[in-house]
Amino acid sequence: MIHVKPSQLFRAINGLFDCKLAPMIWGPPGIGKSDIAQQVAEHRAKRIKGYDLRDVRLSLMDPTDIKGFPAPDLAHKQMFWLPPNFLPTKGSGMLFLDEINSAPPAVQASAYQLVLNRQVGDYKLPEGWDVCAAGNGDADRAVTYRMGSALASRLIHLFLEVDNDEWTQWADANGISLSTIAFMKFRKPLLHAFNTNTKSHAFPCPRTWAFADKIVQKSGLIGDDLRAVLHGTVGEGAAGEYLAFLPLMQHLPDMDDIIKTPLKVPVPSDISVLYATVTMVSRSTTEKNFPTVMKYIERCPREFQMAYIKEILTRLATLENHPTYKDWALKNIDLVSA
Repeated sequence: MIHVKPSQLFRAINGLFDCKLAPMIWGPPGIGKSDIAQQVAEHRAKRIKGYDLRDVRLSLMDPTDIKGFPAPDLAHKQMFWLPPNFLPTKGSGMLFLDEINSAPPAVQASAYQLVLNRQVGDYKLPEGWDVCAAGNGDADRAVTYRMGSALASRLIHLFLEVDNDEWTQWADANGISLSTIAFMKFRKPLLHAFNTNTKSHAFPCPRTWAFADKIVQKSGLIGDDLRAVLHGTVGEGAAGEYLAFLPLMQHLPDMDDIIKTPLKVPVPSDISVLYATVTMVSRSTTEKNFPTVMKYIERCPREFQMAYIKEILTRLATLENHPTYKDWALKNIDLVSA
């Protein structure tokens, strides 16, 4: 089974929509399946006027919720079906059938008609609409039903995995704090540590780390209160490590001092503080201060230099043509070409 990163999934869904094919996104809870569907819809709206997103949670529905409600046509002595208002009747967009395999088989059968025939009962999906489905795997401890082969064979199955580098880009763009991003770099395995054998209700995943960051930054909770809430957010083990890491942020060097005297500001010897420092520096790098900042970064261990370079080139791609970067790349050709 081949797994895809979020950026690959984004491109794949767009490509499949252009072919009028329906993707099925598989993945455990909390890794961003719905977020990527939203990103695709926003992207397509930039080139398709009025492109919309309809998020339909099939696990909450009965078969008649999709097929519609029967109503008499007295003039013709027939019965027809009144379609639900959540199904589009005009325009263009994405019909996102979330939690499709958490729906009972009878509901899945109605969804099958939408995917295969683009219609159900008397309802027809407008030509400008795309269909995308998503669900959790059978081993993810979520409520799921077996997907029938008739439905499965009409979907293109894509298996999403968490990628730390791409999560960092997302987190930086979505207001996640420096301390949480630095911790995720320091303890990468904890970004998604879902254990199917544990009895704990809370576990670390991209969704719950976003919750944890908001709690730390905005709740005002401290001490045992904060510890209890974080235990219930990301699990006991992850919460303990996170809480132990947060005070280390007080030991970061001052960014203004790094820019003023990059050869004099001490480079942290503690690995966890160094992760946080490089994260802070990369966030504060601009095209103007890049040559000065690199004097400090080049005093760090080489693996941290490479981590810094990867991050700033993602955010400031034009720096790849900067003489300072070219000089560094020449001296570290083994890292660049690895």
